[in-house]
Amino acid sequence: MARGFGDLRVTISADVEDSAQAAFASSSFEEGVAGLYQALLVPILFEPYAAEMAILADRSKPGSVLEVAAGTGALTRALRATLDPPTEIVATDLSQAMIDVGAPSVTMSRTHWMHADAQNLPFAPEMFDLVICQFGAMFFPDRVKAYGEAERVLRSKGRFLFSTWDSLQANDFARCVDECLASLFPSDPPDFLRRLPYSYFDAGPIKTQMSSAGFKAVSCDRLELTSVAASAHHVAAAFCQGTPLRGEIEWRAPERMSEIVDAVAERVEARHGACPSGSMSALVVAGRAA
Repeated sequence: MARGFGDLRVTISADVEDSAQAAFASSSFEEGVAGLYQALLVPILFEPYAAEMAILADRSKPGSVLEVAAGTGALTRALRATLDPPTEIVATDLSQAMIDVGAPSVTMSRTHWMHADAQNLPFAPEMFDLVICQFGAMFFPDRVKAYGEAERVLRSKGRFLFSTWDSLQANDFARCVDECLASLFPSDPPDFLRRLPYSYFDAGPIKTQMSSAGFKAVSCDRLELTSVAASAHHVAAAFCQGTPLRGEIEWRAPERMSEIVDAVAERVEARHGACPSGSMSALVVAGRAA
């Protein structure tokens, strides 16, 4: 039986704040980083993929959608613009700072924001037709548990759709930033990019984890797009100040951030031009609930 959002039995778990994911989010995406993430990184990396993900989401014409790890709402906005107006969208994230930045940008009816952990969702079973996640799975400490939660809250035959970045080698801007920082800190390079966002791209284990969580007909397809930025400095600032790289750089050289951003910008401009464009690649994973 179809149920509206008002009928969802929401029971926020008391131990959400104690999870490893909560610790990561609270330390890495504080308000200052979240604002720069939205202003600088979202337009060049996340909005192009959000448009594609929204098109894929619309194919099954879901009546209710749960978005996990919604961040500042790049995909939320694309879903709201693409899906049928009556579609209920619940956007969740573990970082309150990200929600605080994103929620004011999507205030349309039938769009709801909640603080929630993807590994311990505060919803009763079989509440949604689609669960979707853009570039969040890499940060889940226990991915099978998070995927199992997605399967639990999906109605029969509902879909789970998520994207994860391909390798650094397949993503021009990220690779350039990573290589430049390694040259600036040769004895102790900041490794956030290769350690987390660009670390989860092996289709075999991804499919196995999805199957272990109960999903059927799992697919994993590569989607290559082009990232375009107004300037090389935009790219450098986006990565160095709008992601947890900021903390890694400041820990190593707290007085040198401006100098380091300039150095990264020079490397980006030398490789990709003054108005840079670069290839980017991601995997789009889909599965069907039993």
